[in-house]
Amino acid sequence: MVQHLYMNREESCYKCVEMSYDRLPHEVETCFLYCGVFPRGFDIPSWKVICLWIAEGLIKHQDTYTLEEIAEFYLNDLISRNLLILQQRRFDGQIKTCRLHDMLHHFCRTEAGNKWLFQEIRLTSDQVIPSIQDQDTHRRLCIQPSILNDFLSKRPFAEHVRSFYCFSSKQSKKIELSPNILVIPKAFPLIRVMDIESLEFSFSRNFSHLIHLRYIAISGDFRDLPEPFGIFWNLQTLILNTSTLEPTLEVKADIWNMLQLRHLHINIPAILPPPLPSGKAFCLQTLSVVTPESCKKDVLAKACQIRKLSIRGKMAGFLETKGEINNLQELKCLEHLKLLNDVLYMNDVLHLPPTFSQLVRTLRKLTLANTRFAWREADRLGQLESLKVLKLKENAFTGYSWKPKNGFSALQVLWIERAEFKTWEASELNFPVLRNLVLISCDKLEAVPLELANIPNLHEMRLENTSNAVKSAKDILESKIAKGIKFNLTIFPPEAGSKATQ
Repeated sequence: MVQHLYMNREESCYKCVEMSYDRLPHEVETCFLYCGVFPRGFDIPSWKVICLWIAEGLIKHQDTYTLEEIAEFYLNDLISRNLLILQQRRFDGQIKTCRLHDMLHHFCRTEAGNKWLFQEIRLTSDQVIPSIQDQDTHRRLCIQPSILNDFLSKRPFAEHVRSFYCFSSKQSKKIELSPNILVIPKAFPLIRVMDIESLEFSFSRNFSHLIHLRYIAISGDFRDLPEPFGIFWNLQTLILNTSTLEPTLEVKADIWNMLQLRHLHINIPAILPPPLPSGKAFCLQTLSVVTPESCKKDVLAKACQIRKLSIRGKMAGFLETKGEINNLQELKCLEHLKLLNDVLYMNDVLHLPPTFSQLVRTLRKLTLANTRFAWREADRLGQLESLKVLKLKENAFTGYSWKPKNGFSALQVLWIERAEFKTWEASELNFPVLRNLVLISCDKLEAVPLELANIPNLHEMRLENTSNAVKSAKDILESKIAKGIKFNLTIFPPEAGSKATQ
């Protein structure tokens, strides 16, 4: 009886899923099923699935929006319909990670198999790896890391395969493989999408033959981006994670000839080559991470459509009056900027240029780390009229007191981490629309300004390892409650006998 009820309940839930799925627009329908390529329980980074949707041709061009904006709209639509579970949201409200419920994951894989959208390579009931030689089989393959070696040892060859995925359910773990991994380029010569970021990969002679690639995500002991990458004219997204002990990675490939490249993610600072004079348009939107020395005028002028830029290294020369920071004015679409001074150069005396706000007028999100600017220079950031998120990490500013003279008119999120200031004087006039305040490891800070309780939009505050300021944070909480305003205060570690969130 219990089993019968359970089966009925499961069948009923499955029908509800089918009803929700049938109401989706056709293009969103395909994007939803595609999420099944990720393992069960996988936290899906929004930027990754968006880049994959685009590379797979699932997002169609519209005149008024970028492909990324359309894909983000689809992602929000799926979450609003409860077909995807929101895991994390960024402070600016955008989706950071999401996942599929186990039942929905099963639905996606089953339906995707029926529609020939993709095929999961797994052992059959007889413990046999299925063949992929049939030209009528799926063009997208996803495979479990546990059977990848056995699969590749059979030396598969499938010209019809266009996409190959191998995700590890343990997302932070890299899987070391035998030389069989070198078979991948030869096995799938017409491949367009290759995400094997969870594996330790190395380049083979045949890799440069994969000229149809639109998306590459790989990990390995890479010391440079070799010249053959320059022939990947169709490449849209490159994600390269290197385990090298070198502080930088030299890009030897002529990336400026890769006119379709939209997103370049490298986990250590990249040294970019100079572009050749050319009138050809370059559509790069994300560049992360590069050295300060790479931000030459001709480089940023060529990549003038960049929206997200991350720079890490020795910032002293970059920030000088005639330094490369002046070249940021070439980026007319820049929205997110990270300036990360290398910890090796923390003793350099750095100054935030007085003209900073004029160089990055369109900036909406700014992250600074290890720059050790004087707090009196923070007012220059208040001149950024579009700045909504400000993250000050690892002694971004130094000094024992911060008393802003001007206001941050558009700032909604303020994150301060590992700052050495003791006193902070501010009011609603300085942060009129602030809604989220985060203080992490500010152990010398004596109090959060009580006047911040007068900010109408301030609804959330988080203190981690900032024990001296806890009492003042609670005073703000009481003030908000007295006004009948909903306010969320999180204190970590929680005090004895109290909850972390109140």
